[in-house]
Formats: sequence, structure tokens, C-alpha cells
Amino acid sequence: MNFVKRAALSLVARRAKTALLLGIFLVICTLLLGGFLLQGATSRQEAEAQRRIGVDGTVRGDKLTLATAAALGSSPLVERYNPLLRGAANPSGLTPLTSDVPKPDGAKPDDPTEGAGQDGLMLNGIRDSEMLLDFASGRSRIVAGRALTEKDAGRRVVLLEQRLAEKNELRVGDTVGLRSSDGRRTETFEIIGLYEDPRPDPSQWVAPSELIANQVYAPAPAVSALGFGTKPGTAVFKIGSPERAERLHAEAARVLGGDGFRFDVNDKAFRDQVLPLRRVGAFAGSLLWLIALSGAVILGLIVLLTIKERRDELGMLLALGEKKWKLIAQHTVEVTALLLPALAVAALGAQSFAEEAGETLLAREEHTTSLPETRMEAADLGRVAGIGLGISLVATVVPGVGILRLHPRSILTDTE
Repeated sequence: MNFVKRAALSLVARRAKTALLLGIFLVICTLLLGGFLLQGATSRQEAEAQRRIGVDGTVRGDKLTLATAAALGSSPLVERYNPLLRGAANPSGLTPLTSDVPKPDGAKPDDPTEGAGQDGLMLNGIRDSEMLLDFASGRSRIVAGRALTEKDAGRRVVLLEQRLAEKNELRVGDTVGLRSSDGRRTETFEIIGLYEDPRPDPSQWVAPSELIANQVYAPAPAVSALGFGTKPGTAVFKIGSPERAERLHAEAARVLGGDGFRFDVNDKAFRDQVLPLRRVGAFAGSLLWLIALSGAVILGLIVLLTIKERRDELGMLLALGEKKWKLIAQHTVEVTALLLPALAVAALGAQSFAEEAGETLLAREEHTTSLPETRMEAADLGRVAGIGLGISLVATVVPGVGILRLHPRSILTDTE
């Protein structure tokens, strides 16, 4: 009788021990599969956070121009970038909003030598409105039309705040006139979008150009053409992770020529989202190692006890001429045969286990985030099957070394 058939008969004859081994394998496979699903879910969520949030590197300095910002923005390290070129502009045929608070006595009048006064609009030259903090955080949102993108760089288009548009009865598609800083040129801009900023006006009087409703956004080249220069006060560069910040700083030093600029990294939003996920992923990785090692130890002890209980059977087989490696192989087949049914049952419950464990772990974090739905893939089942097979081999081969030292005569003599 070959050792595979003997293994099958042994599993049927020893139903209690078979059920015990199957139960242990079921727990091991469920925890292993749940750990892999949890790791996969956190990895996908971290990748999504890197894509959606990223890390902002902010460059400030006199050497920063629209050209150098574009050169730095073309680096492979940078996903998106946004220069900010600001200036107070006088509108043509458009009335800005004014503060409801009376102007205090002694307030300095606008200096006409500075070009456009503070009684106009604040014109913000940008590249991508979705990169602005107010829009990225959701505090400001587009209510009509569309956002300003890098594709609008060569166009004369603007975003207006909803209250400013309502006061002047303007809609998307209408045009507004904006005069240059020296008052000599007037450019016509098309309204491509209206946005809403729910923040209230300041409780103290401020100039109209400082009011939230009078903030107008246009492409930076168009603002520069109105006479506001080519030196943005700030440029924000979005990168994928904090690890890239040091490399971007070195790139900025190369493009801007060494010193003379300031480089700041804002990765708080990224860390708030990603660090809890990384902790959960690290926990899942540690759990996998712990389960694999403890599973191998537990099964090895059970197999070792089984070998001691079956010394008589082993002695008879050796006396009949059975080879020792086939006896070890028989125990390996007995344990490994329980892996497939255990894995099949574990596949049904591991997903729920992973989701509940992930939500519980994330709930303990200060900055919680939602875990995406776990997704079981064939690769996860393959990894669990591979680890289960490895556990089976370790749990049977290591205790099976004792079989190599067995001798039929000593076993039968002890039995007598």
C-alpha cells in the first residue's frame, strides 16, 4: 500500500485528530488571508492618498520667476505645480463689493502712484485652481462653469466669486474688463467659472481688494501681461511623498542658483491620512509573521505527539520494509491534505475579518480615515496556500527527523 493511500485511511480512522488539525488550519488560513487583504487595502488607500493629497513643497524668493517655476515644475519629481502672482487691479465696467463696516477715520487713501489702488479687485495669477488650499480642502467650490487648469495658460479667462458675479449680474460666458496696473491697457477676460467661498467678511474694515468676494483668479501669464511682472511671490509644487522633498529641494537649488530662496514642505495632510494606514499595514505584516511561526510550532507539536502515539504502527511498517522517508511523507500528506478545505472555508470569512480589523485599528488613530473595501485576488489565495504548504512541511519534516532514528527491533521490543 502506498503512503498516500495510507494517509487517506489514517485521516478517516482518526476523525477527532483530523478535525483538530482542520480547525487549526482554518484559523491559520483565515488570519493569514485576512492579513494579506488588510495589507492590500491599506496599500491601495495609501496610493490613493499620494495621488489625491500628496505633499506640497513651497518655494519663495526673489529668484523665482514664472520661467523658473515652469522649469522646476517640469521635473519628474513634480506632479503638479502652481505659481501665485498677485496684484490689485481696477475693473472696467464691474463694481467690486465693499466692506459693510464703516471706514475708520484716519485711514490712508490709496496712493495713485502705485497704479491700481486697493479699491479694485485682487487679481491672482495661478496655473491650477484645484491646487489652491481653499479648493483642495473643499472650503471653496465651483458652483458654475469649471475650474482653472494649466490648459488655460494662453487664454484670457477668469474665475469670479459668486457674490461678485451676482452683484454685477454676470454669468459664465460673459466677459469682464481688467485694466493694467498702470491704467494704460485694458484686457477682456471671459468668465469660465463661478466659485463659492463661505467664509464671512472680516469684522473690521478692509479695503475692497482684500475682501474674499473680490478675489479673482486668472492664468498667471495673462496677469503678467497686465503689467504685474513675472515674479510670483510663491510657487507650490505637489509631490507624491515626503521622501521626494529633499530631492526637490536640491533641484530647486540647481534651477534657482543656490541660495536666495526659501523651501518649505507641508506634509501634514499627507501624514494625517497615510501614517494611520502605514501603522495598520505594519500591524498586518507583523501578524502574518506571528501566525506563520505560531502555526508551524503548534502543528509541529501535534505531529510530534502523533508520531509518539503511532510508534507501534511505524515499527510494523519499518519491519515490513517500508522506507523511512515514506513514513515522513505520509505525515506530510496527512497534514497538507487539510490545507485546501481549510483555505476554501477561510476565503468566505477572511474578508469580513479584514474589514472589521481594519476599521477597529483605524478608529484608534487620532486622524481617522475610511478603509477601502477589501478585494480578494487569486494572488492572495496563492500566497496563503504557499505559506500553508511551508507550515505543513516544517511541522512534519522537523518532527519527522525522529523517525529516522527509529529501529523496528527496538520498537517491537519496547512493545513486548
